[in-house]
Amino acid sequence: MNTRGMKRQVVGTIVSNKMDRTVVVVVEWLDKHPIYKKYVRRKHKYVAHDQDNQGQIGDRVILTQSRPLSKTKRWRVSRIIEKAE
Repeated sequence: MNTRGMKRQVVGTIVSNKMDRTVVVVVEWLDKHPIYKKYVRRKHKYVAHDQDNQGQIGDRVILTQSRPLSKTKRWRVSRIIEKAE
């Protein structure tokens, strides 16, 4: 399969929206331990660009990888899947 030109996408939850047009998103996944064969919960925080300041804490979003926007921002909020209650 040719993946050239396809941007990487991940699904995560917004944990901070205190910055202007920027959100922090946590992405969690299960990973199998190589020796013990037990599933371990892994997570990573991504700093993402939110153009319209639409994201609220608890929202599920899709992030798309992009060019570097600042020192730490390399992702954009593609769309909001589900709003927080």
